[in-house]
Amino acid sequence: MGNGLHTAILDWYAGNARDLPWRRPEATPWGILVSEIMLQQTPVARVQPIWEEWMDRWPTPAALAAEPPGEAVRHWGRLGYPRRALNLHACARAITTDHDGQVPSTYDELRTLPGIGDYTAAAVASFAYGRSHAVLDTNVRRVLARAVRGEEYPPTATTAAERKLAESLIPPLGAPRWAVAIMELGALVCTARTPRCADCPVSASCAWRLAGRPPYEGPERRGQTYAGTDRQCRGRLLAVLRDAHGPVPKAALDAVWTADPVQRERALDGLVADGLAEPLADGTYRLPA
Repeated sequence: MGNGLHTAILDWYAGNARDLPWRRPEATPWGILVSEIMLQQTPVARVQPIWEEWMDRWPTPAALAAEPPGEAVRHWGRLGYPRRALNLHACARAITTDHDGQVPSTYDELRTLPGIGDYTAAAVASFAYGRSHAVLDTNVRRVLARAVRGEEYPPTATTAAERKLAESLIPPLGAPRWAVAIMELGALVCTARTPRCADCPVSASCAWRLAGRPPYEGPERRGQTYAGTDRQCRGRLLAVLRDAHGPVPKAALDAVWTADPVQRERALDGLVADGLAEPLADGTYRLPA
C-alpha cells in the first residue's frame, strides 16, 4: 500500500498545500521550532500572526534569550497553554549557551532541549534539516488509523504499533515532504469530526471507508470545556499581568474573577507554581523577570 499511498497523498499535497511562512524555503530552523511549539493544540489561523510577530521581534534564539522570560509570556498573546512560551524561552537560552546559537540538527540533541518531546524533535529534524523521521502528530495518527488500520480514531496515546507502521511508510527519498503532506491531509480533509471522504485522495483504498466507516469503540473521547474552568480563570489573570508593563496589585487580579474566589486563588497559585507569575514582597504580582 505504501507506494500508492505516497503517490496519491503527495500529488494531492502539491495542489492543496497551504502557503505557511514556516514552510517556505527561507524559514530558519529557529522559525520552524517556534512554529512547532506554537502549533501544539492551537489552530494555524491563531498561530500565524503571533509567529510573525515573534520572528520580527526575535529572529534568532539569542535575541529571545536576551529578554526576560516574562516578555515571551507577554507576546504569547491568546495562544493558550502559556507554559509553552516559557519552554521556548528556556530553549532559546539553551541553544544560545550550549549550541552556539544554532538550533541542533539531530533528533537526540533536540530532545535535550527544555520541553521538547518526541514529536517536536522529529518535526524540527525533518522540516528544518531534511532528516528522515516518523513525525506523528494527531493528524498523521488519525490518517493512518483510518487509511491503513480501518479505525475511526487512533489510541489516546501513541503506541509502538503506530510508530512501527509510520516508520514502515517513510519513503527512501523525500521523507520530510511526505511527513508534512500526510499531516496536511489530516488537517484539511481527514478531520476528526467531519472527514471529507469525497475529497480524499486515498478514499478508494481507505480501510475505514471500505469497512463502512465503523464508529470508534475505544475509551470515551471527551471534548475540552473552557468556560468556567481553572484554565479560563488562569487566562484572565495572566491577561492582566500581560497588559500591565509592571507589577499589578492583587485587587486588579481579584477584579477579573469574582464569581469564585477560591477558584481564583487556586488559579493564581498555579500560575506562580508554573513560573508564569511572580509574587513580590509588597503584595503585587508581575510576569517572571
